[in-house]
Order: sequence, then C-alpha cells, then structure tokens
Amino acid sequence: MLSQVRDLDLQLLRLFVTVVESGGFSAAQGELGIGQSTISTQMAKLETRLGFRLCERGKAGFRLTPKGEQVLLAAHKLFAAIETFKGEAQGMADKLLGTLSVGLSEALDDQVLARVGAAIGAFRRRNQDVHIELLSAMPAELERRLLQDQLHLAIGYFSGTQTALDYRPLFEEQQRLYCAAGHPLFEQTPLAVEHLQEQDGVHHPYRYNHPAEPWQASASSARSEQVEGTLAFILSGAHIGYLPRHIAAPWIARGQLRALLAEPLGFSVRFDLASHRGRQPSEAQRAMVEDLLTAFGATPPD
Repeated sequence: MLSQVRDLDLQLLRLFVTVVESGGFSAAQGELGIGQSTISTQMAKLETRLGFRLCERGKAGFRLTPKGEQVLLAAHKLFAAIETFKGEAQGMADKLLGTLSVGLSEALDDQVLARVGAAIGAFRRRNQDVHIELLSAMPAELERRLLQDQLHLAIGYFSGTQTALDYRPLFEEQQRLYCAAGHPLFEQTPLAVEHLQEQDGVHHPYRYNHPAEPWQASASSARSEQVEGTLAFILSGAHIGYLPRHIAAPWIARGQLRALLAEPLGFSVRFDLASHRGRQPSEAQRAMVEDLLTAFGATPPD
C-alpha cells in the first residue's frame, strides 16, 4: 500500500497518465521515449506500490480497471495542485508578505507625516501583500513596545539608553522656550537670561537623546511628558516651557505665544527610526526601513 508519496511515485504516476492519454503502452513509447517493456515494468512497479491493478493489457487491448479510473482522476487533481503550488510559490519568491506594526510619536509636524505617507506609498508600490498598523504613543511607550515585540519599527525622539534597540537618525525638530500672553515676560523688553532665573518652568521628565535643555527651571510646579499638556501649562500664563516650533507657530500667529531668547535657548531634538537589534527583520520590515530612510533623505541600509 502507498503510505508515502515519493518522487519516484510521482514519476510513475506521470507515466501512467501518459499511457492512458496515449491509449496504451505501444502508443506511449514515442511520447515517453522508452520501450514498451520498460513501460510495462514501470507500470508494474506503480501497481505494486498501490496494491492493486490499474489496467488490463493484452490481446483484447488496453483498458483501465475501475480503480485505475479513480487513480487517473486523483492523479489529475494531484498534478493540478502541484502546478498551483508552483505558481503560488514562484509568486511568493519576490513578494513581501506578513504584518508590520509601526509606532509614531505624537504631535508630529505635517511635513514629517507627509514623508511617512510618501514612504508608505513607495512601500505599497512594491510587490507586497502586507498588513500595516500605525500606532501613536509617547517615546517611552514606543520603546517599551519595541522591547516587548509589540512593534517592528518606531519613529520618535528617544533617550538612546536602550542598548537592545538600534537607532537610525531621521530628522531634527526645533524646540524653543515660550511664554503666553498674561505671563510677566510676554511684554518684557529687553529680555535677558537673568529674567528667566526664577520662572516656574514646565518639567519634561523624558530625556532626549541629546545634551540637556539650554534652560533648566530652578523651580517647577508643572509636569508633563505630552506636548499638549506642556502647551496648556504655558497658555495658562503661569509657566514657561519648551515646545516644538511647529506646535507653537499657530499660537504665535494669533499673538498668544512668544519665543523667549530663541537664539541662545533654542535647541534641536533628533528623531530616530528605532528597531530591536536582537530580532531578525523580515523582508517587509527591511523594505519599509529602506523606504522611510529614502523619504527622509537619510542614508539607506546596506
């Protein structure tokens, strides 16, 4: 009985199908390129493997047994399935498959989001069938999710202290120190660093991957890791604090915020593309990294 299908069995089944389609052993010689005695021997091997006769051959001519007819149908299904598999496997060879989870820092500049969109567009133009998930969170949460394999990639301003993560620079975001209308410094002219010494600043607990902020509050009764919270504290008129320039821009245009000593106290925050260095990236992840780095004008991977 046939308990396993081996390469030899497939060869014998193909010979059997050719014999049937040719109308007998003698007619199949030209198609197979072998003699009738060899065909008879191979057919006998197949019948031995199956455990029953497939055909009657003799003076009365060639005809299939009932079981032979069923084997012929099964063989056609088998070879059709093999061809389907070959086609699908060939298609998968150059196709990106799977899922990608990408984390983004909150409150990104519109131009940054446009470049992320351009990278996704370039990725979608590849030969791919990938499900992509985008998630927005604070930097510490993005790093935690990367470490726990809940994200494949993340874009954000990171501490750079996680040795298990790989950081690729993408772009820089400009930060300025601000106060709002109603704050004593809003109308102060001229303004000097000394005027800021006793001001209540918004404390930002997360450390960037760069030197300390140029201005450090000597006293702080306000704490926020999120940009929105920092903005709310500043708009109260009771605090000063750092904000990304693109967040402050519409408030400046409305005359509600003022940048304080932008030249000496401003600084830039580096945003990185982070991934887990201990995890083997999929083909889809490598392609997405390449498209993101290209979109941001960064050095693509080797």
